[in-house]
Amino acid sequence: MTNNGIGLASRAIGVALSLMLAVSACGGAGEDEGSGGGKAGAPGNTAGFDGKTIKLGVLTPLSGTVAVIGQPLTAGNEVWFDAVNAKGGIGGKYKVELVQEDTQYKTDLAVQKYNKIKGDVVAFTQILGTPPTLAVLPQLRTDKILAAPASLDALWVREDNLLPVGGPYQIQAINAMDYYLTDGGGSKDDVICTMIQDDVYGEAGQQGIDFAAEKYGFKVANTQKFKVGTENYAGQIGALAGAKCKMVFLVATPSDAAKIWGTAAQARFAPQWIGQSPTYTGALAQSAVAPYMEKSVWIMADGTEWGDDSVPGMKTMADDMAKYAPDQKPDFYFAFGYNQGRAMTAVLEKAVENGDLSREGILKASTEIGTVSFGGLTGDYQYGPAAERNPPRSTSVFAVDPAKPVGLKKLKYLIESDAAKEFEFKKADL
Repeated sequence: MTNNGIGLASRAIGVALSLMLAVSACGGAGEDEGSGGGKAGAPGNTAGFDGKTIKLGVLTPLSGTVAVIGQPLTAGNEVWFDAVNAKGGIGGKYKVELVQEDTQYKTDLAVQKYNKIKGDVVAFTQILGTPPTLAVLPQLRTDKILAAPASLDALWVREDNLLPVGGPYQIQAINAMDYYLTDGGGSKDDVICTMIQDDVYGEAGQQGIDFAAEKYGFKVANTQKFKVGTENYAGQIGALAGAKCKMVFLVATPSDAAKIWGTAAQARFAPQWIGQSPTYTGALAQSAVAPYMEKSVWIMADGTEWGDDSVPGMKTMADDMAKYAPDQKPDFYFAFGYNQGRAMTAVLEKAVENGDLSREGILKASTEIGTVSFGGLTGDYQYGPAAERNPPRSTSVFAVDPAKPVGLKKLKYLIESDAAKEFEFKKADL
């Protein structure tokens, strides 16, 4: 979702996504693939659990430019757990409460807020952004706490202390190139370029493009980098235009993406842009740059169009949103937060079954939940021990259409390229 992470784009963004419901619409856990039978006694009191209520932490930008991702994503967390609580809570008896802190998408503030509430929660159901997640990760390891990153970096897959959802950014980039070179009408001889945020979030997208270049035999002709919040992109756009780029893969957050595409439109530079998911938010489809985006931009993300009832999880999510957050508008990032709630619920259900909601008990439970399905809102995620996890290798392709609920129309649903299947995941080297 940001990185932003959103893990973001608009994770500022959001449409919905994954495959058959293996989890009940609201209280479900994943398929149990490896724990013994029988149930333990009731879990004892521990940090973040008083015998009645389970508290989960949320570290997210609720203010600042990336709040356009953080606010709807957190609303997705809330709606999922509202639905769980309405059915009795985790294990049918323990209600969930979210403890939220505003990070403003700043790494130092994320660490500060983590330390503020870590003693009050059993786990974190959201830490938004790749840089904030990396900043907190060493302490998660030391404190033996589980956290769900609202970010799709491939680094999270092998981390014992993280509970990722969705197809990683690198997979998005690989599938983007597969689509461009096949259904998208592109050629490996085209001038293919990238424009990336100058941090670990940008590097994740670039890594996927570089991997695809080796597999498909094309070259990355030009790469332009930028800092978050840059005001003038004329230099980068001029360089890409001068290189005669026919396709540009963009890794940004929505506020920067709007300025980038606006600058490109003014310069009459119109390659085929492909944006990593947190590059987009629905507000862009109603902005002055929307006509340019309709003609020149594709977005890679999980799932399907908002309102596509052919995907089971979409109807369930929309019904829950209407019931528990009737004023919430359809939002690409809302779906990501909702999916995070599903994954964390699977872990908590297993921990309650094991009779242990301690930090160690929750980490143990996260290795025992097996495969969790998200009803088509994103691909199935094979959990288990971090060394054995297999995330979704699929990504959907969208075009901008202001007439759609979140401004995106589906071009192809959940592509799973052979190259994406070959990508190997490594643990973060901190």
